[in-house]
Amino acid sequence: MTGELSILDLFLQASLLVKIVMLILLSLSVISWAMIFKRSKVLSVARSDAERFEDKFWSGMDLSQLFNEVKVRKDRISGTEKIFYSGFNEFARLSRVNSSSSEAVMDGTARAMRVTVSREVDNLETNLPFLATVGSITPYIGLFGTVWGIMHAFIALGAVKQATLAMVAPGIAEALVATAMGLFAAIPAVIAYNRLSVKVGKLEHNYAAFMDEFSSILHRQAMASQEK
Repeated sequence: MTGELSILDLFLQASLLVKIVMLILLSLSVISWAMIFKRSKVLSVARSDAERFEDKFWSGMDLSQLFNEVKVRKDRISGTEKIFYSGFNEFARLSRVNSSSSEAVMDGTARAMRVTVSREVDNLETNLPFLATVGSITPYIGLFGTVWGIMHAFIALGAVKQATLAMVAPGIAEALVATAMGLFAAIPAVIAYNRLSVKVGKLEHNYAAFMDEFSSILHRQAMASQEK
């Protein structure tokens, strides 16, 4: 054995169980990176869409006209647009059937928007639990592979009469690669989970703030209609 061993050499020389552990960790790492890129893009688009719609909403455009524009593509909307659509739709429906009670109208409207906010946040959080799981379990999976590999190396060492460091070192090195791969999978997953969770939290706060502001506008409209 030479001192120059690549990770591929260590993988090929490892025991079957350690190889399986390494392949599991590699697969989890690849899946995690795919989810990280996908979620990052989804959250970036959600943020941009929210800012664009709020600019239009606060531009002074008539709410009924804005609702009609959104309604045309209601199957493709999300985020703030969907909150607006569900709130205004429920407000208009309740205003027709219960125009004498503004409080009943606003309670129903608020409930519809809260449900929409909850669903939108759930959509934004898709895959985040998986990243959290990868970040928490992969170090232990790697450690298991390392323990098994070292145990296997020492068992093999016990079968020879004269043991030397050169005989046991390669086996231990092969086993330690599993721990390294566990950390390689865990660290990006943990960092991404924390960063993406912060972004989801900001969007959730943005949705809640928009819902409150929109509710205030609709409440004023409801009170004005009741006074007529």
